[in-house]
Amino acid sequence: MQLRTYLAVIDDAPEARVALRFAARRAAKTSGAILILALVPQAEFVQWGGVQAAMEEEERLRVEAMVAEAAGALIEETGLQPEIMVRQGEPIAAVRDLLAERPEIAALVLGAAPGNEPGPLVKRFGGLDAGQMPCPVMIIPGSLTDEALDRLS
Repeated sequence: MQLRTYLAVIDDAPEARVALRFAARRAAKTSGAILILALVPQAEFVQWGGVQAAMEEEERLRVEAMVAEAAGALIEETGLQPEIMVRQGEPIAAVRDLLAERPEIAALVLGAAPGNEPGPLVKRFGGLDAGQMPCPVMIIPGSLTDEALDRLS
C-alpha cells in the first residue's frame, strides 16, 4: 500500500515554510509521507558556459542547504523522514511533471504570501489549472502562526 503523500514546494519565502509545516503535520496525523520539492531556477544565459555552470551549481548547493535545514526541523517536530527532491528549470513545468510521475501524491501544498500578489505556482495551480489537477491543491496562508497551524492541521 502506498502512503498518502503531501507534496510541499519550498523556496526562501517564509510562506513556503508555513506550507511545509502544515503538510508535515497533516502527513503525520494521517500516517502519510511528505515530499519536499525545491526548485532551482535556470540561470540566465551567460556567454561563457563554464561561468553559467558554476552559477547553476552554486545555486543548487544553496537550495540543497536550505532544504536540508527545513527537513531537519520537520524531522525534529514530526518524526517524519521527508523525501527530498531538487529540480532545475521552470517551476510550473517541474511541478506538473512531478505530479504526473507520482500518482501517490494526495495533495499539492503551497504557501501564499500575506498581503502580496500570489506567486506563480499559487496563481497557476490554485487558479487557471485548479479544475484539471490530479489531486487537491491546499493553499496555506503565509500569515498563519505556529499556534494556528497546530490548531488547523
